Amino acid sequence: MATARSKTRAKREDMQTPKAVIYARVSSREQEREGFSIPAQLKLLREHAVANGFVVAGEYVDVETAKQSGRTSFNEMIRFLRKRKVINTVLVEKTDRLYRNLKDWVTIDELDAEIHLVKEGVVLSRESRSSEKFMHGIKVLMAKNYIDNLSEEVRKGMLEKAEQGLWPSAAPFGYRNGVEPDGKKVIVVDPDQGPTIARMFEWYATGNYSLKEIGAMARGAGLVYRKSGRSVPVSTVHKILRSRLYTGDFEWLGKIYKGSHQALVSLDLWQCAQDILDGRNNVRHAKTGGGVKDFAFTGLISCGHCGCALTAEIKKGKYIYYHCTGYHGKCPERFVREEVLEEQFATILSRLRFDEDVYDLIVKALRDGYSVEKRDHDEAVARLRAEIDRLRNRLEGVYIDKLDGAVSDDFYRRMSIQWRDEIDRCQRDMTRHLDASSAYMDEGVALLTLARKAHRLFESQASVEKRRLVNFVLSNCIWQHGELRAEYRQPFDMLVEMFSPPPPSNEGDGAEIPQIENWSGREDSNLRPLPPEDSALPG
Repeated sequence: MATARSKTRAKREDMQTPKAVIYARVSSREQEREGFSIPAQLKLLREHAVANGFVVAGEYVDVETAKQSGRTSFNEMIRFLRKRKVINTVLVEKTDRLYRNLKDWVTIDELDAEIHLVKEGVVLSRESRSSEKFMHGIKVLMAKNYIDNLSEEVRKGMLEKAEQGLWPSAAPFGYRNGVEPDGKKVIVVDPDQGPTIARMFEWYATGNYSLKEIGAMARGAGLVYRKSGRSVPVSTVHKILRSRLYTGDFEWLGKIYKGSHQALVSLDLWQCAQDILDGRNNVRHAKTGGGVKDFAFTGLISCGHCGCALTAEIKKGKYIYYHCTGYHGKCPERFVREEVLEEQFATILSRLRFDEDVYDLIVKALRDGYSVEKRDHDEAVARLRAEIDRLRNRLEGVYIDKLDGAVSDDFYRRMSIQWRDEIDRCQRDMTRHLDASSAYMDEGVALLTLARKAHRLFESQASVEKRRLVNFVLSNCIWQHGELRAEYRQPFDMLVEMFSPPPPSNEGDGAEIPQIENWSGREDSNLRPLPPEDSALPG
């Protein structure tokens, strides 16, 4: 009997003991291999659990990017918390370790969990003040913007290669990846696929074959995907015939560059193929006396009846009307004037703004968050500099060993190439950290400035800029029954939700009006000037 009571008491005490799960993440397998932060995160979170009386019920570690939702251990943790509802506390180093996309933030929020952001000194729960929840939402928004900036840094590196005449991506059909004697990565003609690609252009330029027939002929000549061995579909055939890359030039981010790789076809042959493709596709452009007219909203709006795109044309030489292309048959949606669309776009964008006081508070929160991010970047840069010094010492040592005859020339060559590549990678990572560190604040403020002024910017811009602004802020624009519907892109959707006025209530004094109270925060030691009030859109 005593034993049974002891077991019952122990079980009751165990149920009353607060439990938590630990989540740690690094953003690449290189970081895991070099031991950048997983052990440090786990040590910090375990110490926090002990100091606050938590029993750790599980530890979850992800070594992958958080740009996309669906991380393996993150999903396992979510399933565990949903199953074990008595455990609702998550310990994590800081905001961007837990989530850098809004979908995962919503997932965590639906669990009604208590989140301990240990490095930030913040605990979020149902009882947290509205100001704390708001600031946390802003940090999630900025974390997403920050990782988008890291992706932008990769794109900048690819653009730099393009400007040097080097194809910046994986080798397309007809080419293989290679390395020049100076170490530059280039594309070279594939002796197996290259001749087939050239013949595809020759066949199609005769005008005697359809894309489907060209695809069958190419497959007969052995053109398949390198890795899978699967047959090449018609869509890939079309993409090949459209690619300027095979002329020796190439297009990257809307600009044409003179490539350093060997051409497979002449420019005249390629242009002949383009003329036939254009003739078969019957692409029509609306024109005025001065040439092709650049309409503001073509390609941005879909018909709500049939899903086809809305296209524009000029009536009576000056009035711009939009209508459904009707590719799926006759459509009941009537023509609409461009001025009507402008007015409805302006109405939608007018919801995306907030007052000066709230803007200043958000910028202050960004500065507070920037101090944490800057410290992390400084630590990463210090580690990378130490790694570069270590590799350079290795290079010097192995060179001396080669001179002394302790190692062979072949060994020296192989190891020096490997270590120089690692030094280059470390230097690129250093640049990325330095650029991203400053961009965290600058890009974040620019994003908020755009949100605050979107409506006014739209009304004052020319057609090209209106199109750019709409495409930057909105998505899934649909026109149906004389009404325009659109969705805000992330993170603007969160700003609209946060600052939309509450629905009217008949409860009188009993209605709760969201308040932004008890704002606090330390002044950062590295304050940055804000962008000009009328700065342009983020590029």
